[in-house]
Amino acid sequence: MDKKIVSVTPYEEPLTSVREAVRLCGGFNGLASNAKVFVKPNIVFWSKAIPFPKWGVITTSRVVHDAVALLKEFGVSDITIGEGSVLFNPKDHATPAHAFEYLGYNRLRDRFGVKVVNVFERPFEKTDLGDGVELNFNADFLASDFVVNLPVLKTHAQTVVSLGIKNLKGLIDVNSRKKCHSADASRDLHFMVAHLANRLPECLTILDGIYTNERGPGFDGKMRRSNVLVASRDVLSADKVGAKILGYDVTQVPHLCHAARRLGRPTDLSDVEIVGAAIENFAMKLHYAFAYNEDNTLPLPFEKMGIKGLSYPKYDDTICTYCSVLTGIILTSIAFAWQGAAWDDVEILTGKVMKPNPGKKHTILLGKCLYEANRDHPNIENMIAIKTCPPSPQAVVKALHKVGIMVNPAIFDHIEESPGFFMDRYTGKPEFDESLFRVQ
Repeated sequence: MDKKIVSVTPYEEPLTSVREAVRLCGGFNGLASNAKVFVKPNIVFWSKAIPFPKWGVITTSRVVHDAVALLKEFGVSDITIGEGSVLFNPKDHATPAHAFEYLGYNRLRDRFGVKVVNVFERPFEKTDLGDGVELNFNADFLASDFVVNLPVLKTHAQTVVSLGIKNLKGLIDVNSRKKCHSADASRDLHFMVAHLANRLPECLTILDGIYTNERGPGFDGKMRRSNVLVASRDVLSADKVGAKILGYDVTQVPHLCHAARRLGRPTDLSDVEIVGAAIENFAMKLHYAFAYNEDNTLPLPFEKMGIKGLSYPKYDDTICTYCSVLTGIILTSIAFAWQGAAWDDVEILTGKVMKPNPGKKHTILLGKCLYEANRDHPNIENMIAIKTCPPSPQAVVKALHKVGIMVNPAIFDHIEESPGFFMDRYTGKPEFDESLFRVQ
């Protein structure tokens, strides 16, 4: 059996470290200088309103720059950097433009002649991924000859890890993203994510582990400096090794199991050859799930705060990215609103499959999907439904106020500023270097 080569390299200095990671895995072997190359970083979220934690959330500009510089050294001239960040309004062009400017992609355009695209401003094409899965992918990606896939090495609260395969979700349109969070257990999030790489052109994946993220994928996780790069011409192999470094066997990551079995590959590292450093040099154990109480009806920090009269069941795989981002803000606002007096027996339900519990006085249904699934449910005594997709932040405030949870509307009016709440964790710690997200 021919083994797939995966390099594990310490990040030590600009350009040299990425060059070594690429060299060890034969990353550019067979790449023609006239190839159309698509570079896919991970910008899972962006705020132009306030500084926020990017470490372990967003691909460092250091790695993006070095990948582009190496492509140019190799003689490649047709290079496109493309990403589709999570936006409450897909027609918001200002936020992605701000991200590209801040992260230095426009400097790369001016310096190296690369193109920089927000995929929501470009065409999508329906793509058959097999097994009846059809998703709409960015046309520039599909037309490329070669992809340089640059995800962050991080855990994910729903998919356990978010690595090379999962990073491709940023290239599909909004409806396809929602479709991935299916209520059909046989075609769940893990099944759908496993298919994302099925139409992938020739590809080099470099997992950016300069920073890693526990309980990712967003800014509310716990970031740490890890200084490791994982690279391979085979995206599944890169993900297998990346998962192992984060502390997970392939058998613990459902979408990697699906992908391996579909390709007839083992769900261990027996078909992978590690070159460079040993996995053990960087091995860690990062939790992926946010902690809840014993019966999963309340986040554990809420229980420790003594919050009573509220049930906010643990998220499941059917909650899509847009509701998931909003849920984090709702939880933050509720924590600030708690004054010590029990609320009036409220439950807040999310996703697509949660069911109202008997005996609750008030049931808030977050989003169109859950409203349509439960609008006639007999267990609901007083229904407060937020029927839009994605849910309106102002409607959320109104719903919470109706049941006596007096959240501060300003948190929702200035939703872009919410990531800034987490900056204090990292301020004054020199290992969290903002310059790694700029191009000089």
